[in-house]
Amino acid sequence: MTPNDNDDFDEDELRLDPAFADRFERDDSRPPCKLYLISPPSIDEAFAEALAAALDAAPVVAAFQLRLKGMDEHRIADLARPLQAVCASRDVAFIINDSIGLAKRLEADGVHLGQGDGDPRDARERLGPQAQIGVTCHDSRHLAMEAGEAGADYVAFGAFYPTTTKETEHRPEPSILGWWSTLFELPCVAIGGITPDNAAPLIAAGADFIAVSGAVWNDPDGAAAAVRKFAALHGMG
Repeated sequence: MTPNDNDDFDEDELRLDPAFADRFERDDSRPPCKLYLISPPSIDEAFAEALAAALDAAPVVAAFQLRLKGMDEHRIADLARPLQAVCASRDVAFIINDSIGLAKRLEADGVHLGQGDGDPRDARERLGPQAQIGVTCHDSRHLAMEAGEAGADYVAFGAFYPTTTKETEHRPEPSILGWWSTLFELPCVAIGGITPDNAAPLIAAGADFIAVSGAVWNDPDGAAAAVRKFAALHGMG
């Protein structure tokens, strides 16, 4: 990945520059933005049916991440297997949050790592060359470049908007997506409080994926309807 000198970028200075986003344009040759679904914080066996309905609603979901905090891994594994089958039958990547060991145990398509959840190089060694490895980079271009150099398959920036799904302290500007997608081929994911009503600026800025949880599973019209709302946005496909 280039550039390799992280000191070339003063993150605070660029974040405060109101014209920064104007320096970059989304490359129209990049594929349309896709949806990256994240599970609700708590699920039961019936969730497989809800997941299937959401994936079938529109051909816009590229990945599903199973994120269940504070639960025994044996229980997570039991819940994961039918969800993994739903994803496999629809060519949707099945990603495990945080745990390289659980991802290996389940032979998942990949793992998503927070900053304290392990090194992408270790994940690659344990999961193999085909695994999809993502890394949370908050609002940091420095962390994103480090993740790319360590062999990550995508980087995630956020939270862009207030969210109740998880506690957050970083709030990047959409311009970081334009910066990243202009300089690097590695896909970027926008995450945090994203809904059909506020996703458009992130898609336009250059997000390759928008990660959503509550906006889909808590939609009063149902998860399938929520997916269709996202699919109707300009730039999604």
